[in-house]
Amino acid sequence: MSEKVSVSGGCHCGAVRFTAVSDPNPEVWDCNCSICSKTAYVHLFIPHDDFVLIAAPDAQARYRFGKKEAEHLFCRTCGIKCFYQPRSHPDDWSVNLRCLDDAEVLAPKIVPFDGKNWEKAAEGRI
Repeated sequence: MSEKVSVSGGCHCGAVRFTAVSDPNPEVWDCNCSICSKTAYVHLFIPHDDFVLIAAPDAQARYRFGKKEAEHLFCRTCGIKCFYQPRSHPDDWSVNLRCLDDAEVLAPKIVPFDGKNWEKAAEGRI
């Protein structure tokens, strides 16, 4: 197994900032569900213990839809969703790969995920 690497990121305005450690060659999901496709979200799953929110947890608004199992978090100022609690990975945060400052330290394998048919797709992936 490769040694983990440190990454950092946040929202557009800087009110939400985080650090994390990741596998240098992570599998990331490119989901086609209604919210991910509209926001170009690419899921990098980070265990809760490997993620640290370093700026303004109160700067985020929460949103739930559908089955209301996932907790979507958005910056109250700029509206960017840089991470959230997915229903697919209850012990991980889903970090938007596009919100990393230093994504070039990773060599991700992008895997399509059929979020339009979430339950069926999740059966084979989770």
